[in-house]
Amino acid sequence: MKRDLLTILDLNREEIEGLLARARVLKSWHRQGRSHTPLAGKTLAMIFDKPSTRTRVSFEVGMAQLGGTSIYLAPGQTQLARNEPVADTAQVLSRYVNGVVIRTFAQETVEELAAHASIPVINGLTDSHHPCQVLSDLLTIRERFQDLAHLKVAWVGDGNNMANSWITAALHLDFTLYLACPQGYEPDTDLVQQAQKTGKRVYLTQDPQAAVADVQVINTDVWASMGQEDEAATRREVFKPYQVNAALLQLARPEAMVLHCLPAHRGEEIAAEVIDGPQSMVWDQAENRLHFQKALLEWLLG
Repeated sequence: MKRDLLTILDLNREEIEGLLARARVLKSWHRQGRSHTPLAGKTLAMIFDKPSTRTRVSFEVGMAQLGGTSIYLAPGQTQLARNEPVADTAQVLSRYVNGVVIRTFAQETVEELAAHASIPVINGLTDSHHPCQVLSDLLTIRERFQDLAHLKVAWVGDGNNMANSWITAALHLDFTLYLACPQGYEPDTDLVQQAQKTGKRVYLTQDPQAAVADVQVINTDVWASMGQEDEAATRREVFKPYQVNAALLQLARPEAMVLHCLPAHRGEEIAAEVIDGPQSMVWDQAENRLHFQKALLEWLLG
């Protein structure tokens, strides 16, 4: 039976833990220069309707290092641009390649592709979810803090696809999650209610200082995501109190780490002194996209 990764809810706790453990092994082998090519002869199609640096490069390099190949399909380069049904594209690609990564706007597009494809489909980002980013972020956190059960994680800023994916991770794992978002910019209401109904430690507030108090991990992202450029000026005013800066960082635990999925706007959602400071783990975080993606590809395509 084929498996997809459309949201983190497609995995169970044991599968998440297994992927994180495997990613650490593959990272160690990578640094040792050890060759490992279980995907030789396999091909990954990459449908990207949005620009990308880390997602594209990590999947392309990951496939190459695992012995496979990838095909990058940019906007306008497929018949989807001429309104070919997603279901038709899914069935055709299933005859050609061994898996698909899709980075697009609507979560429904990813779900439709997966429903009609006979090969694994991976969500490389939608407006609603960014599962690969948060799962690889858990790898970065696990490298510093071994025990997730007693971990306190804060999300500060927009209740966007990253915030939603952090909630889905909290639904499977035992860390405490605090989300500080302005009124009107909260994450998915159904996900928050699901977490609260099932007794998960997920808390929503409008106070960033309360959210980061005594936490070990602080997360943030840009205030205006792709497709929201016309809202950027308004959002800058609304989100000003939500900047991750030195004063906010002081409220967290001394050993706290700062994460940002990048690209970052220094001076907006995060201060330069923080993202470039000693508690920033954003470069390890970016690197770990490669290692987690390799574990995911090996599992789904191997």
